[in-house]
Amino acid sequence: MTTSSPIRAIVTGHTRGLGAALAEQLLARGIAVLGLSRSRHAELKTRFPALLEEIELELADTARVTQWIATDALRAFASGAQTVLLINNAGMVQPIGPIEGQDAAAIANAVSLNVATPLMLASALAAAAVDATDRRIVHISSGAARNAYAGWSIYCATKAALDHHARAVSLDANRALRICSLAPGVIDTNMQAEIRGSGVEQFPMREKFEDLKRNGQLATPEQCATQLLDYALSDAFGQTPVADIREIAKPA
Repeated sequence: MTTSSPIRAIVTGHTRGLGAALAEQLLARGIAVLGLSRSRHAELKTRFPALLEEIELELADTARVTQWIATDALRAFASGAQTVLLINNAGMVQPIGPIEGQDAAAIANAVSLNVATPLMLASALAAAAVDATDRRIVHISSGAARNAYAGWSIYCATKAALDHHARAVSLDANRALRICSLAPGVIDTNMQAEIRGSGVEQFPMREKFEDLKRNGQLATPEQCATQLLDYALSDAFGQTPVADIREIAKPA
């Protein structure tokens, strides 16, 4: 793939929600995108045929992800770029509910998608983009990583894992690699609809999220993507391994 931009980006879960907004805005900035998702984004491919490369990959299947990493695809995509940006966006909130009602397979899927695959891709990116003078990794985190919520034990634990991974990686002191586990705030996506559709007995704080939607307090994916990308591509990125976009974007 050839592109005039010295920046290239990998986005997981690029077909909907925040991931789709991130991919669209990166492409609009002239940045080549490698989208990793279980499906393809036909509209974006039509609009940006030369800049968007897509791989259909079940990101919760760590064996499949391992096989893909073993190919030369990531190295080939990153080849020649000065800056390579990985955004680990794909994630799931299920299983929701108290511990005794959680399905073992659902737990395994959540840990695979929310933790194992982001960590695997981060390591693969660091190894593959050896020619890039600037490698950047964004884990899409959550306030749930830093605050415990009843019914969200798996989601809280998996997002907290991303935060701590970023903290530890930052101690490697690799000057060619920057990492941040970044909470994007509460966004109006399918995940929010899923949360509002859960029973109060599963998620006691459901009413709070219903109020956010009712009162127009949810950020749009587009608003969040703009703030996130402005930060991820700024000189300030990586100065702190764990951050919240709502704090970074506050006016001075």
